[in-house]
Amino acid sequence: MKKLISILLLFLYLVSTTELYQLLKIPELVEHYIEHKELNPDMTLTAFLRTHYDHPVKDGDYGKDQRLPFIIHSAPLSLVFTINQGFSFETATYHFRLLKFHKIPSKDENLFCKGFLNSVWEPPRFSFS
Repeated sequence: MKKLISILLLFLYLVSTTELYQLLKIPELVEHYIEHKELNPDMTLTAFLRTHYDHPVKDGDYGKDQRLPFIIHSAPLSLVFTINQGFSFETATYHFRLLKFHKIPSKDENLFCKGFLNSVWEPPRFSFS
């Protein structure tokens, strides 16, 4: 059982980190070849592969051509985690001392007119001269 699980995990790792996932698209390659074979019974497998991989052209089935294996490449996932053998967590207790602070006023009461804030909400006055 351990061997089966290790093979499964290795396969999942290789599929997610390499281009091996492209092999999972082989059924689409076979299906697309059958479609081309129905349209042109004289087409051989090598002619099909040459058409799609050697000199690809944008034709009516270009969307299906892009889903074939090894046509579009992507950057595989790569994660690397290393932990030193002497790795350990240490907790430390910190003692904070109280800081003395002085109250800093955010506004100066003497610099603005106290009636100004109330006059904002009054309607404008017109003077006729």
